[in-house]
Amino acid sequence: MTPRDTGGADTVAVRAEGGVDEQELAYIRAKVRAALDRPGLPPAVGEVRVSRAVAHHGGQPWTAGGEIKVGSDLMVVHAREATAYELADRLQDRLRGQVERAAHQGVAARRTAAPPPWRGGPTGEHQR
Repeated sequence: MTPRDTGGADTVAVRAEGGVDEQELAYIRAKVRAALDRPGLPPAVGEVRVSRAVAHHGGQPWTAGGEIKVGSDLMVVHAREATAYELADRLQDRLRGQVERAAHQGVAARRTAAPPPWRGGPTGEHQR
């Protein structure tokens, strides 16, 4: 089986292997794009690989794995599910969680070490 590259002009390519039809692939691609579509987020570059096992012994024939670089943060996601739609939803949840953590990580790093004014910290006004 040859992998099909379905990422057009997107910077995050979604590759499929096995019996993945175009409708399922479009749904997965839309969910990945929705997870990375956040205002103020740096451009995302990477790849998500989706495959469907021919013999599904464990009940979860759909697997996906991806490495996506958003700005300077690398996000690695893996998921296994019973259907393509459940897989897409799981990928979206995991990607969105990592994007949220990466977006708020910078905010927490820029906080000051001074206590708030009600705990004896600076009030913002100069007292003489």
